[in-house]
Amino acid sequence: MTRKLSFAPLLTTLLGTLAAVILTGSTAALAAMSGWADNEGGRMRLVALAPDAQGHIRAALQIEPAPGWITYWREPGESGIPPQLTLAPGSGVTLEKTSYPTPKPITVGAIQEIGYDAPVTLPLELRVNGEQPKTLDLTAFIGLCKDICIPFQAEFSLPLSDASQATPHEQALLDAANASLPQDPSSDFAVENHGLSPDAKTLSLRLTLPDADGNTPLIYVTGPSGYVFFKQANAKRDGKTFATEIAIGKLPKNYDVKGKSWGILVVDGERAMETTLAFE
Repeated sequence: MTRKLSFAPLLTTLLGTLAAVILTGSTAALAAMSGWADNEGGRMRLVALAPDAQGHIRAALQIEPAPGWITYWREPGESGIPPQLTLAPGSGVTLEKTSYPTPKPITVGAIQEIGYDAPVTLPLELRVNGEQPKTLDLTAFIGLCKDICIPFQAEFSLPLSDASQATPHEQALLDAANASLPQDPSSDFAVENHGLSPDAKTLSLRLTLPDADGNTPLIYVTGPSGYVFFKQANAKRDGKTFATEIAIGKLPKNYDVKGKSWGILVVDGERAMETTLAFE
C-alpha cells in the first residue's frame, strides 16, 4: 500500500492557520500558551515560559492528531513528514534542541512508519541571544496522515512578556513532556558495544536490558539526517544481555562513517533509552 501525499488541502490549512494565529495574539488569558491552530487531521499549539537569567526558554509544541490520524517522530520511517520548527530570522531567539517522546511503530500496508497516534508534546530548548525580544515567533510544519498525508503549517507569535505570568498548568505540561522522554543510559540499560561491518551493511549491537525476560526490544538507529534503520536479524536475548544485527540500508553516496555519531533509541517494555553511537 502506498500512501499518497496530498497538497490539495494546504490552502485550506493555511487559511485556518491564519485565523488561529490572529487568535493567538489576542488571547491574553492564555499567558504563556498560544491558541490552537486547527487542521482536519488535528491541531497544535505553542507553550513557553519566560527566559531564565541565562536566556534559556523552556517551551513545547503540543500536537493532537484527530482520531484515526498520526503524526511523526524526528525520522518518520519509510514515509511521512518529520516536524520542522523555524524561528523568525532576526528574532534574537535560536532553537537549541527539539526532544521527542518515545514513538511507536506504525504499519500501513507494506510501509513501516515511526510516530504517534495520540497527543504528543515535543519539549523545546530555546535561547535568547542578546536583548530579550517582545515575542517568540515560531513556524511549525508537521505531517498529519490517515488515508493521505496533509502538510500542516502554523505560525505562532507568543508574547514573552506574558510568559512571566505562566500558571502551574503550563509548568506541569512542560514537566510532563520532559518526563515522557527516553532516559539516558544507566547501569541496567545501555549499549555495551557496537560495530559496523566493513561493507557498512550491518550494525552489530550488544545491549544490557532492564529485565531478564521479555520480547525483542524495538531499536531505531538514526544515521545521517533523513535515514533511520530498524530491521533486526539474528537477535538473541540471554537474560539481561541482548545481541542483534541491524540492517543498514543505502547510505548517501561517498558517505564516510568514520568520526561520525549516530543516534540509537531502544524500547524495552515500558522503558526507553536513547544515546549515541560513535564511530572511530
